[in-house]
Amino acid sequence: MTRQEKLVPAEALAARNTAHLPNESPEYRAARNALLVQEIESRRVAERAAELRRRLPPGGAVPEDYRFTGEEGPVTLSGLFGGHDTLVIYSYMFGPERKAPCPMCTSFMGSFATKIADVRQRVAIAFTARSPIERLVEAKRARGWTDIPVYSDGEGAFTRAYVSAEDADMPGLTVFTRRDGIVRHFWSSEISGDMADPGQDPRGQPEMDPLWLLLDTTPGGRGTDWYPKLAY
Repeated sequence: MTRQEKLVPAEALAARNTAHLPNESPEYRAARNALLVQEIESRRVAERAAELRRRLPPGGAVPEDYRFTGEEGPVTLSGLFGGHDTLVIYSYMFGPERKAPCPMCTSFMGSFATKIADVRQRVAIAFTARSPIERLVEAKRARGWTDIPVYSDGEGAFTRAYVSAEDADMPGLTVFTRRDGIVRHFWSSEISGDMADPGQDPRGQPEMDPLWLLLDTTPGGRGTDWYPKLAY
């Protein structure tokens, strides 16, 4: 979608809806069609944000080639790109002081457990945490993850630069680009907890974990006091 295209009003698109499900009431159909208008508008807002994201000017050059430890040994940030010009890094909450990985981060990572080959068709991807690589691998194997690429930021330089200056145990999603040999920051998730709307559990945008997207389609929604666990 380009800015030059004139969009059909959402109400007009919703009017094309021919869905009618067994035994639904007129009240239900009217409310559902009104909701459909909002769903179309929501889709358009998400696409506008994605377009603005893609059109961001070049970000800052990465100040150093940060070092990590992977399952095959030491690797640098530039080495994580492989043959791609874009690298996505998810920093998850599994610092040395934690007995186990963060359940919320684990839920997010699990949604990509069988999608890494698909992701790598377009971009490089890595998952980093501050614990030693041995702990990351042990936790990964306990989940049955064979494809999730984990890397230890043992020195913490990358975490302090792009996730938390205080080296706090917190998550972060960061995208880097490499053009003409120069690695630059492209985009990071920057919606913090103090940006949440009243009564809303803090969350970023775009939403990455399909768990929450699925629950958003149910009568109970996300709930107010339920979170995923490492085991049930």
